Amino acid sequence: MSEPTSDATIPSAKPVSRWRVGSLSLVQITLIALLLIALNYLSSQYYQVKDVSRGSNFTLSPATVRYLHSDAVRKRKDPIRWIVAMRASADFSDRVRALAEEYSRQSDGKITVKLVDPVRNLDEAQKLAATYGMYDPANQQLSRKDLVIIDARTQEQIDAAAKEKQPTSANVRIVSADLMITYQVERDKTARRKQGEGNAELQTSGERKPVGFQAEDMLTAGLVAALEGTPRKVYFLADKSRMDLESAKSPWKTFEKTLALQNLILEPISLSGMTAIPDDAAAVAIVSPKYDFSPEEINLLETYWDRPKSSLLVLLKPDEVPARLRTFLRANGVTPRRDTVVTVRSKQTVSTVHASFTLGVPFLQDLAGQATIFEGTSSSLEVRENSNEDALANRQIRPVPLIQAAPEFWGETKFGQGKETFDPLEDKGAPIYLAAGVTRGAESDDRFANQSSRMLVMSNTDFLDPDRLMESNLDFLASSVNWMVGREELAGIGPHSLGRYKIPLLDAQAAFINRINLFFLPAFALVIAGFVWSSRRA
Repeated sequence: MSEPTSDATIPSAKPVSRWRVGSLSLVQITLIALLLIALNYLSSQYYQVKDVSRGSNFTLSPATVRYLHSDAVRKRKDPIRWIVAMRASADFSDRVRALAEEYSRQSDGKITVKLVDPVRNLDEAQKLAATYGMYDPANQQLSRKDLVIIDARTQEQIDAAAKEKQPTSANVRIVSADLMITYQVERDKTARRKQGEGNAELQTSGERKPVGFQAEDMLTAGLVAALEGTPRKVYFLADKSRMDLESAKSPWKTFEKTLALQNLILEPISLSGMTAIPDDAAAVAIVSPKYDFSPEEINLLETYWDRPKSSLLVLLKPDEVPARLRTFLRANGVTPRRDTVVTVRSKQTVSTVHASFTLGVPFLQDLAGQATIFEGTSSSLEVRENSNEDALANRQIRPVPLIQAAPEFWGETKFGQGKETFDPLEDKGAPIYLAAGVTRGAESDDRFANQSSRMLVMSNTDFLDPDRLMESNLDFLASSVNWMVGREELAGIGPHSLGRYKIPLLDAQAAFINRINLFFLPAFALVIAGFVWSSRRA
């Protein structure tokens, strides 16, 4: 049995070196600090932004992103300056600022954003007013309107403008915040009886309330306008059209606004008496033609179409297509048929067409395969897409279908006579096309593609009716127009407006919700607090 070890044999503990411990701690803290700095730097340079809002409200549309990635933006030497001059208390100011920063991020820094509150920063506001010709001697400051200034001038243009003291420029666009918001006037009707008369006079008064937000539409339109400068012209053949240009709910208003957002202005002209289509025409629009062309006028149209980079936009009413215009379209591979596209549901004839955008068309890549609806009436188009006719091949003309109706629709040649049924001998069956594109020239050759001519033919104009608008159809029209004028980067799904929605509640329902918020929820919290207090005392 071994004897217990004495205390004298136990080795003594080494003294702690405080200098060593302190040095190790300092090294560890330094390494951790360097690691945090490195992680912070990497996260600031390499990151991904994710929009977690329910409707992706802060995500730019594919058309806008594609344009920001195009050469028009990315290959600029000088940055595009954005000045967001908005009060912090203004409606949607935070949303506009967030959108402006997203434009800057998507452009890879080619767009610089400067935030200015004209109320809090008067000195900066006065500088902006003097720089951009918005100086108001009465207020001695920038206009109190909330706005975004888009300055796409080069540095040489800025220096020249400073020497000549010319603040205005075609490459500067000012987007007012009022244009970014859609309003609705809620009218309050009250009856007032005049003294001494038995009849009551109805008075209306209303308050303007914001119901929608379309900032991306206006900002993208302003960006395109600032980069291109002078808007391009689309000449509208007014003397051939039956479209109403004056009424507030005219389809013309929708057509004009859609083109204006693409930096295109509609200019009505009369073809009669002209010797040639103006050279500055970006496109020629033939909408709802009612009156036929004379032989001299159709020759003018053919001469224009034979030009390099010519563009024709043809929107037809199904019931009337002038004879010479029909012949001109047939010679280019698209023939409007004398029918109405219909189907039968529950023993009722339906002319509202369910359709989809065709696949394989580059400028429709965002819309390809998506469904849409065309209300009103439409006719079918014969598109000779696979034709090897010498007349088309020799002229390098290639028609392609763009919109195809659902299989259950057909082209009814006796629409309106009652009991419409498909007759294979007289009617036209699937495939039924509602729109077609035509290219003339070496479209597939990169060397000559920018000299090719393009045409859009569509057999429905009711989609422009303000009461029948669909975003997919407007995106199609905008994409087609941008394709026609050679701006394919702007083709695709465009910005969509955001709206405010009101939940309809009865007075009793609103009172019940108020009682829950004011009484029941606080009472429930007090009960839970009582249980917690009681359990702790126990």
